[in-house]
Amino acid sequence: MPTRPRTVAFDVVETLMSLEPLRPRFADAGLAPELLERWFDRLLRDGMALTLAGDYATFPAVAAAALKTLSRGDLDDDAIAHVLAGFHELPAHPDVEPAMRTLADAGISMVCLSNGTTETTTRFLEHNALDHHIDQVISVADVHSWKPPVRVYDHALSQIGRAPHEVALVAVHAFDCHGAKRAGLTTGWADRLEGVYSDVFIPADVVGHDLVDVAQRIATLPEAGQDA
Repeated sequence: MPTRPRTVAFDVVETLMSLEPLRPRFADAGLAPELLERWFDRLLRDGMALTLAGDYATFPAVAAAALKTLSRGDLDDDAIAHVLAGFHELPAHPDVEPAMRTLADAGISMVCLSNGTTETTTRFLEHNALDHHIDQVISVADVHSWKPPVRVYDHALSQIGRAPHEVALVAVHAFDCHGAKRAGLTTGWADRLEGVYSDVFIPADVVGHDLVDVAQRIATLPEAGQDA
């Protein structure tokens, strides 16, 4: 039985950050707006592929390369820059702030753990007035590895200064929860993106429809040493 964590580490892109406003920028660049999901899936795949090969490239570099590949080389540098500039203005999903407030009210601290850069994540938090909830931003760039290898979560634990059972990873990606479980963290998964948690991954400890649901369930987990 999982116990209530002392800290929650949030995934950022798609979990906290909505990519939806990038669709018009796709259209501006001559790409079909419905290619947004395909692009982000390719971006994740390519970042993970580099990690598997023992290499690393930053989120902006992989994002730009994925756009160029998706357009079969038709996008020039200015068009790619226009699309990626949209990251500076992306909104938080509606469930983010109330979920963070729920955790704060329960005395649970929060950090971000992202495949993105520290700078982009920090700007996103400030732009959406969420920065006062977050104690620190941790990027995979620190260890030159995209999620979900265990070393990424081990690094996050060392930065937070807590043991694995004291930290929960919350995400809308089942692969992220799987990696965190392998590292010994508690996990919370919201189904608003994927709908169904894949059977090939270790089940999440807490499952909810959105982040508010997940936060409420995490906050009501028994404290360590208490009976469930």
